[in-house]
Amino acid sequence: MAKNTKSVKILGLDGTEKGNIELPDVFNLFPRFDLIHRAVVSSESAQKQPQGRDPLAGKRNTAGSWGTGYASARVPRLTGSGYPSSRNAAFAPGVVGGRLAHPPRAEKVILKRINKKEKVNALLSAISATGKFDLIQNRGHKITEEMEFPLVIDDKLQTLKKSSQVMEVLEKLGLNLELKRVKEGKQIRAGKGKRRGRKYKRKTGPLIVIKDDFGIFKAARNIPGVDVINVNELSCKLLAPGTHPGRLVLWTQSAFQQLKKFEVN
Repeated sequence: MAKNTKSVKILGLDGTEKGNIELPDVFNLFPRFDLIHRAVVSSESAQKQPQGRDPLAGKRNTAGSWGTGYASARVPRLTGSGYPSSRNAAFAPGVVGGRLAHPPRAEKVILKRINKKEKVNALLSAISATGKFDLIQNRGHKITEEMEFPLVIDDKLQTLKKSSQVMEVLEKLGLNLELKRVKEGKQIRAGKGKRRGRKYKRKTGPLIVIKDDFGIFKAARNIPGVDVINVNELSCKLLAPGTHPGRLVLWTQSAFQQLKKFEVN
């Protein structure tokens, strides 16, 4: 691949231009959406916990069929003296206390594997997608036509220690509507998940990628939808939540320079 000579702006905390930085070659790649999808699904499957049923559930009884000639169904029935226990159906699927016809099995393989090279290429594609205006807009992020991507911010962003300071910087960068979208996007989940520790569903907002943490992690963690991650810990799951590439990413200058280490074939 030819050497990339294009540069992007470095924005200060007040939203003004502070300089320029060379664009890493990784942003010249065309995103492979199929690889990104596989990588995210593989990552999410690794977090699932195997679960199943007791193989003997519903089978610990004395049920047996009477056979024909009794003007009754041939389902297995409990044996023994006494009415009605001696006539109650058991063991078979669909009866009270019976087994399940097709229960979940703990031995089922739920891990979706992916090749190492495909995983690397998926990460490169996910990084490249963060520099595409159309993908970011189609993903639902509220951005303006004046914004240029990728967004590179001065390293002073890493030194902020208060949530109010981070909010002020994001507003000066023109992300007011994005923050409003995330805040108002909180919804109650439909289904049983409400009583399983995940009652609310929230929108995904900006991702701040840093190289060194001088307080930004604690300052931004309480802002709805905003995530902070070290550049060495990037993953497709963060860059393309729900397998949809094009997340709004704010790169600090030092983290952006680290992207030059990625080898692009």
